[in-house]
Formats: sequence, C-alpha cells, structure tokens
Amino acid sequence: MNNVNTQPEKLVNFVRDGLIETEHYGYVVRCSKNHVAEKIGEDKNYPFYLRSCAKPLQASLLVDYGLDKEFDLTSAEIALCCASHAGESAHINILHKLMEKFELFEDDLKCGVSEPLSLRARKKLLLNDEKPTVLHNNCSGKHIMMLGLCRLNNWDIENYDDLNHPLQLEIKKRIYELCELKQRFPITKDGCGVPICSMPLANMVKGYLNLFCDERYSVIKDAFLNNPYLIGGEDRTDTKILENSQNLVAKVGAGGLIIVVNTEIEEGFVVKICDANMQAREIVAVDLINNLHWADIKVSHDILINNGEKVGYIESLV
Repeated sequence: MNNVNTQPEKLVNFVRDGLIETEHYGYVVRCSKNHVAEKIGEDKNYPFYLRSCAKPLQASLLVDYGLDKEFDLTSAEIALCCASHAGESAHINILHKLMEKFELFEDDLKCGVSEPLSLRARKKLLLNDEKPTVLHNNCSGKHIMMLGLCRLNNWDIENYDDLNHPLQLEIKKRIYELCELKQRFPITKDGCGVPICSMPLANMVKGYLNLFCDERYSVIKDAFLNNPYLIGGEDRTDTKILENSQNLVAKVGAGGLIIVVNTEIEEGFVVKICDANMQAREIVAVDLINNLHWADIKVSHDILINNGEKVGYIESLV
C-alpha cells in the first residue's frame, strides 16, 4: 500500500495580501451508486481510514438488529448514535437517557475522557469548575450504541472494542457489504479505541448512498435531517450543511474527511484534505455543494485579523 504513487490536487489557497500563504492538497470523488462522475486528484483507489465517517455505517446495525424498536429509540437518540457531537448540554442530556435505556454506566464506555469539541461547552465546564467526563468525548454516542447492541444480543460488554468481538465482526461485515468492498483492506483502531476500516474513497461514497438512499435505513437518514445540531454542534461543518439544505446528509471525519449525500438525486461526494485542515475542508465541501446547485450555503472566504479587518481571502479551486 505504501508504494502506491497517489497524486493529490491542490484544492485551496489561503492568500494573504496578495501572497499565497498556505496551500492545501487533497482529493474529491463524486459518484452515484453505479457511476463515478468526477475525480479531482489521482487517488489510485488508495484506501484511507473512514474515521468518524464510519459512524452512520456502524449505526446501521441498530436497524439490522432492531435495537431502535426494542428500546423505542427516538430520532434524537439515533442521531447521537451516529454523531461526532460537540459535548454540549443538548448532547449530554440525550446521552444520559440512552445510558438509562441500556442500563449502562460511564465506566462501561471505552472511548476515554476528552474535552468537548464545543468552545462554549469547554468554557462552561471551566466556569463551573467541572471536569469533562467520558460523555463529552465526541464518540460517546457511538460507544453507547455499541454497548446497547451488546445488551440486546447478550454479548460481552467488557471487550466490545476488540477486533474479534462479535459486535465488531458484524460491523465490519456490514460495512464491507454497504461499501461494496471486494477485497480486504487494513484495519486500525480509531482515536476512541474501536476498530476502523479503510477503503478507497469511491467506496466510502457508495456506502453512504447504500445507507442513506435505502428505505430500510430511513430512520438513520431522518435522524440526520431532523436533528442537525445533534450530529455535530457548535461550529461543526456537517451541522452547517444539514441546517442550510433540504435533502443533504453530511458527516465529517478526522484526517480531513467529509462525505455529503444528496438523498433526492442519490449522488454523493467525499472530500479528503491531506493535511486535515478543517477550514479548507469546509470551504471545499460547501463550494462543491453550491457549484452543484444542491443548496446555497453561505461560508466566509475572508481572512480577517483580530480587529475584523480583511487582509486576504481563501480561494477554492474546485
């Protein structure tokens, strides 16, 4: 794998008073279920890790096993199972309800304690002299969902993060089916400790199309469309896209990833920013959406200094 000669394309310039200060390279793949419509950058079908873009694919099991019906999960609770949430009160309150439904304790979660992604939430903890908990980890909803599946199937909850645990084997099998993978690709552990698959970028988009455009998984699509703030939160790109469009599903992932699906025309794209710059990722994704006329989403291309003066601009090359 390391010998594949991929060639990313320059996607974004940050121009400050006439000089290009930073350049950001990456890939874009846009496709339907059966056709690759556009490629920017020669990815050579190199596999990249899904990171948090895997979450809705992992959550497909809550439908497959009837977890949503068995525990009468609300749309908001399903959204948190798929989310990289910002750790705000709106998120934490629902996570507590999920924990109660599955009869779980915080010590059961193996995602680890981390600061909330939301600046407001971090300030709130600081002002109240409180420390973050495992629930502030942006992956905690996914872990609670995984433990709920273990409860439902009488699987061991002590080692649910192990690659050979029945839960993780079933997740891998389902992801391979949804993403139409015909060969094995490397697997690692994500930042939150559970296994994560890698695959070519086009397969990531196919997986999302097979999930979000299948009536069988409509509760997951509806959870995204009806609960945009729960999917991300404060200043999160996927939330911005969901809040300012009609039929678009979006999910970000670490490593510079974002996948967007137009559920009306059943087409989607993935953006991979090589240096994982989140502002570059947002600019490229939103500009693509606007250029494709999927929505009209406002995003600032200005480079401002602390007093608000404009000293440059961000140039998208897509």
